[in-house]
Amino acid sequence: MADVSNHIVAETRASFGKGAARKIRAAGKIPAVIYGHGSDPRHVTLPAHQVGLLIRKANAVLELVVEGKEELTLVKDVQRDPVRQIIEHIDLIIVKKGEKVHVDVPVHVEGESAPGTIFLQDANTISIEVEATHIPERIAVSVDGLGDGAHITAGSIALPKGATLLSDPELIVVGVTAKSASAELAAEDAAAEEEAAEAAAEETPAEESAE
Repeated sequence: MADVSNHIVAETRASFGKGAARKIRAAGKIPAVIYGHGSDPRHVTLPAHQVGLLIRKANAVLELVVEGKEELTLVKDVQRDPVRQIIEHIDLIIVKKGEKVHVDVPVHVEGESAPGTIFLQDANTISIEVEATHIPERIAVSVDGLGDGAHITAGSIALPKGATLLSDPELIVVGVTAKSASAELAAEDAAAEEEAAEAAAEETPAEESAE
C-alpha cells in the first residue's frame, strides 16, 4: 500500500449528539475534537477513509487544516464500535514541532532464539518521551540466538535518537525459555491474536469507506 498523506482538511461542526454523529459517519466522515495548549476544545469532522488508513499506525500525527489554519495534532484516543470496529470518534491533542510528547510505542520482536527455546513477549509496548514529529512506528528488538533464561529489559533496548525511556528500565519486555507444551501454546495463542488483529486492521478501512 502506498503511503497516505497525513495532510488533512478538517471541517468545523456545530451539530452534536448521537443522531448528528450517525449522519456524519454516514457521509464518510469521523467526528473529532481538538484540544491542548490552553485552547478551548474544537469540534471537527475528518475524512474517514484517509484517517482510517493513517491511524492503523500507533501514535499517528495528523497535519490538519482547519478554516485555513494549519495545526499539528497527535491522535490520543480512538473510539470504535465494539462489534463492527467502525471509528466513532477521535480525540486529537495539539502539538508543536520540536515539542516532546509521552507515547506508548509497540515493541516488535525479530529473529529466532536458540534451538530448543522459545521467546515470550511480556510487554507489547514501552513508554518513551520523543519529539512529536519523530515518533517511531515501532521499536524492534532481536532475540536472535538468545538461550534459555535470557531476557530483554526496557532499559536494554536501543531507542531512537533523542528519545528518552519512561518505562521502568527493569521491565522485562521479552523472556526466553526452554520449549515446553505450555510455552508453545502461549506462543501460538499470541501469534493467532496478532494475525487476527492485523486482519481486522486490514478490513476496517474498507468498512469505513462503505459507511
